[in-house]
Amino acid sequence: MFDRTDAHITTWVIAIILFFVALGLHRAGNAKAMKIVHMILRLFYILIIVTGALLFWKHQGIDPALYGVKGLVGVWVIVMFEMILVRLKKGKSVKVASILLVIALLIVLYLGFKLPLGINFLA
Repeated sequence: MFDRTDAHITTWVIAIILFFVALGLHRAGNAKAMKIVHMILRLFYILIIVTGALLFWKHQGIDPALYGVKGLVGVWVIVMFEMILVRLKKGKSVKVASILLVIALLIVLYLGFKLPLGINFLA
């Protein structure tokens, strides 16, 4: 059975890097490269959700309510990534989406490090 927290962490770290690469490509005006990076990032969204769901089902006896909240906030982070990139492509403001992304990212990181499967350096 799947018990690879490192696979889940690796997928979201790569996704964050790809998100910032896509932002940089947008600012550089390289729309074609941004589109390619954005599509790869969408693949990583799926990998994040799959690895997170597998971890959740494997360890649902630990604290299912908080892990459920963490999963929902994690999906919120993915939605904000996507919303920011799409709004940038359309030339719309991303101020509110960026604030919501920071809030969601802080919540999901806090829960991820606080819960038993995480690195508990916040204790």
